[in-house]
Amino acid sequence: MKRFDKETVRKLKELARICRGDVLKMTYIANSGHPGGSMSSIEIFLSIYSFANIDPKNPFDPLRDRVVISHGHTSPGVYSVLARLGFVDIEKVLVGFRHHSSIFEGHVTRGIPGVDWSTGNLGQGLAAGVGFALAAKVKEQDYHVFVAMSDAEQAKGQVAEARRVAKKYGLSNVTVVIDYNDAQISGRARDVMPVNIKENYLADGWRVIEVDGHDIEQLLFALKEAVEDKVNPVAIVAHTLMGKGVSFMENDVSYHGKPLTKEQLEKALAELGIENDVEKYIQLRKQLPLVKHDPLKIEYKIKISVPAPKTYTEKTDNRSAFGKALLDIVKANVNSETPVVVVDCDLAASTRTDEVMKNVPDKFIQIGVQEHTAATVSGAMSADGVVTFFADFGVFGVSETYNQHRLNAINHTNLKLVVTHCGLNVGEDGKTHHGLDYISAPANWLGYKIIVPADPNQTDRVVRYVASIYGNFVIAMGRAKQSIIKREDGRPFFADDYTFEYGKIDVIREGSEVTLIGCGAIVENLVAAADNFKGKVSVLNVSCPLELDEQVLRKYCDGKKVLVVEDHAAPLGLAALLAKYMMSKKIFPNQFEQIAVEEHAVSGPYEALYELYGLSSVKITERVAKLLS
Repeated sequence: MKRFDKETVRKLKELARICRGDVLKMTYIANSGHPGGSMSSIEIFLSIYSFANIDPKNPFDPLRDRVVISHGHTSPGVYSVLARLGFVDIEKVLVGFRHHSSIFEGHVTRGIPGVDWSTGNLGQGLAAGVGFALAAKVKEQDYHVFVAMSDAEQAKGQVAEARRVAKKYGLSNVTVVIDYNDAQISGRARDVMPVNIKENYLADGWRVIEVDGHDIEQLLFALKEAVEDKVNPVAIVAHTLMGKGVSFMENDVSYHGKPLTKEQLEKALAELGIENDVEKYIQLRKQLPLVKHDPLKIEYKIKISVPAPKTYTEKTDNRSAFGKALLDIVKANVNSETPVVVVDCDLAASTRTDEVMKNVPDKFIQIGVQEHTAATVSGAMSADGVVTFFADFGVFGVSETYNQHRLNAINHTNLKLVVTHCGLNVGEDGKTHHGLDYISAPANWLGYKIIVPADPNQTDRVVRYVASIYGNFVIAMGRAKQSIIKREDGRPFFADDYTFEYGKIDVIREGSEVTLIGCGAIVENLVAAADNFKGKVSVLNVSCPLELDEQVLRKYCDGKKVLVVEDHAAPLGLAALLAKYMMSKKIFPNQFEQIAVEEHAVSGPYEALYELYGLSSVKITERVAKLLS
């Protein structure tokens, strides 16, 4: 543990003054940003980055401590501290802050030395920190996680969820430092939404230490106390002033998100005893090119064993095939360099992850009915050297956690999101549980790949595939048992020499006049319908709707009658993606029709719902007959 003598403390106090000048300069030069909160957090950032086991010369050391800045809008403060401590170049920060060619974006970005998580959506930082702390436990590594937060975001429910997870799993390796300046955009935090911050942390079993957030010595002592506590997670409540260091800014919430005017800047820098040299940096900024900065993507090499696939010959559900494949993978990698874990939200028996829970309990993480935190915890773990499978129902794992997965995508995580109970296939659970956006919603996350396997055999192979590939994947499936998709000679289609390839369209049946296209549970109904019209109807299984195969689509759709059938909301599902793609590639069917879910459906057995909404093999057959007439 680092030791701090009086001279070191004196230097940090001097750096705080210099950093405040940096904050005011960079927000003025960029003509945007958040100076007020940055200035109240300066001593917090200086204390954390000085205290933590992080070396500016080796900032991505796998054994380093992790730092999450949850209130990412205080990026000016973070960047100035990182620069003054030797992590980054101060001139590049001052010139490039919030410029498109610079990595120093408006909110902190993972990949900048010293920044372990991209933030900006308030309330998610603690869950990310908990994910990192859990990853350390799973990997049996001894790094600590520091999470800096604002007071206003403590009102978010996800913060409470994360607190409970940290306590449940005994994460004494996570410390939260809360900037308690009682100020947010709309006024005083206590007026906007009163929150009993200290009492909430105590109620959830945390240890709480209160300090003057502008006193470096108090902060360092509190951090030392927190790290030495091997029993409890610790929250340090640091009382601060918005705009600290400049008299006319202090305690004035109007400076939360606006830069100073020229006259105000001159006055503030004079008060701080800082040279006003902004014109030099303004001129340098004008010379920056009109280009995007290089992407900051951190990956790790996945080192796991992938057992041989299973082949099913009898009807079963995709979720059971997923559960068995997952157990195979977890058991095969109990002692691997890259651990494999499962995250659950009280649905293990339904998503079929219960076999891992029973057989390899130390690789099973139960979050309870806390989907938002589960999604963020899973994402952070997956980014920190742990292959993470998060299993949930479609309506919760996709719809309810949309923003959390969007942030995971921004952070270039390695999450395997498996959502069961998708579509009308859920049946009797009714419209609240008919997840109908498992393609359209993840398509907007701009960093997830989607796979909707056609049967248990393809599911088995898909699960093994995604475990071994870095990146975010959604695997979507229904609830009911499905027939095994077979070739015309009766052999299982997704067996023997079949190997899953992301983006490959499977041609299940060959025909000359009509092409049926679908994915997931619908494919068996397409095959049953096509077999009534031997030689006339092709069946395409598009298991990867975001990566379409031009060659196959050109052969089977150009000049043909095409019917897309999907257990998904009609407006923006598979048909919409196919239509857009084929138009761009100048693939023109002479007829293009869709059967999909046009309304929030009624409750009932899925077979009845498929009949009522046109998705059954009988209804598809009737529709094909009309196309052929």
